[in-house]
Amino acid sequence: MSTLHLLPGAISELFAQAMHTRQLSLADRYGLQAAILDDQLSADERASIDRLLRSVRRRQVKISDDVSTLRLG
Repeated sequence: MSTLHLLPGAISELFAQAMHTRQLSLADRYGLQAAILDDQLSADERASIDRLLRSVRRRQVKISDDVSTLRLG
């Protein structure tokens, strides 16, 4: 089984992007899944994930089937 290593600041960046766009992309969801499975998350990172999931449940952030919410150009 391979070891998963998240990029430093990845959770806070994902949280900030989702709060800005009010969307959670497919790539974001895979990133969250990987983060949740990581045993090395800090309390702040876990709290950010909890806040993000709570925002989805309250329909403040929508689930998008787009691969990315980034817009180029």
